[in-house]
Amino acid sequence: MFGLGPAELIIIAIIVILIFGARRLPDVGKGLGGAIREFRNVKKELSTTPPDTTANDDKPSETKSDTPSLESKMAEKALEQVPVIKKVMDVKKKADAVKKLIQ
Repeated sequence: MFGLGPAELIIIAIIVILIFGARRLPDVGKGLGGAIREFRNVKKELSTTPPDTTANDDKPSETKSDTPSLESKMAEKALEQVPVIKKVMDVKKKADAVKKLIQ
């Protein structure tokens, strides 16, 4: 398993428990599982839908900003599914706002 032995896995598990706490681990696992499931659904959805091949000479092709990319879809789903990520993003936004005020 990625060249990790049992000792390394135990150390990683202890560090994760120390960071998140035993009470938060089920929430993190549930959110992570939901994000992985949603990633598979989006991947399947993108692979089954054929690309839009209608070519109009009158209009330029749509820009990528009109349709959300896979990365932006996954970021939104991760924010919805994993509560820890949402809290971190909120703290980051507040820190950015404080930086703008200081400057």
